[in-house]
Amino acid sequence: MRALIIDDERLARVELRRLLAAHPEIDIVDEAENGNEAIEKINRHKPSLIFLDIHMPGKNGFEVLNELIDTQPEVIFTTAFDSYALKAFEFSATDYLLKPIDPERLSAALQKVETPQQKPAEETTSDEIDYDALDEGEQKPKEANGAKILGPDDQIFIKDGEKCYFIKLHQVRYFESMGNYVRLYFDNQKPMILRSLNAIEDKLDPSSFFRVNRKHIVNLKKVEQVEPYFSNGLLLKLEGGEKIEVSRRQAAKFKDLLSL
Repeated sequence: MRALIIDDERLARVELRRLLAAHPEIDIVDEAENGNEAIEKINRHKPSLIFLDIHMPGKNGFEVLNELIDTQPEVIFTTAFDSYALKAFEFSATDYLLKPIDPERLSAALQKVETPQQKPAEETTSDEIDYDALDEGEQKPKEANGAKILGPDDQIFIKDGEKCYFIKLHQVRYFESMGNYVRLYFDNQKPMILRSLNAIEDKLDPSSFFRVNRKHIVNLKKVEQVEPYFSNGLLLKLEGGEKIEVSRRQAAKFKDLLSL
């Protein structure tokens, strides 16, 4: 597994390399010592896993993740602070390791990378999710790489455990990445399906559904309010009352998309 170490402390990077030497399945492709360098090297190497510090010069670890769109590696946070653990898992972190890193805790974290956790009660396979539009007589959807692009009026079938849903896409307020799964939010429901957010994005009409950050795709018709936010980003308020951040990188695209 290709991995990248991101930490502003040289000795911390050296120590983590030493600990990872006991795990030959981890191939350390590079290191980064600040947020901007981390983003550049993640986009260049496209690692499967990153070891990410939180406090760094320039962008912190969370800001780094918000800047990632095309590449979404698994994340193990490595930090001296325990106060960010809850926020870390809001970013779908695989694990959260406190410095100095204990070798057994590191091994346990790597095991989580190899064996995904937190599955729905009944695993939903991609074959059980029917993304074909069922309305006949409508204009044929666009095609992308041979796959149909779905619009707001297309209907989808979702099976999550013993529950089944048959809805039109315009009912979905937003999609949220949950590691190897994606949660859909519509009405008062939030089923989870076995798909990556990138795979979902490839199926959606970009004029209706917008990727606002590495974790979320929002239905533009469900946006009620837009506010300026931290680090030149934006904050969206949706019909359901949820507030979702648009990363600084995506904020510029969002403004261009919706401007006259």
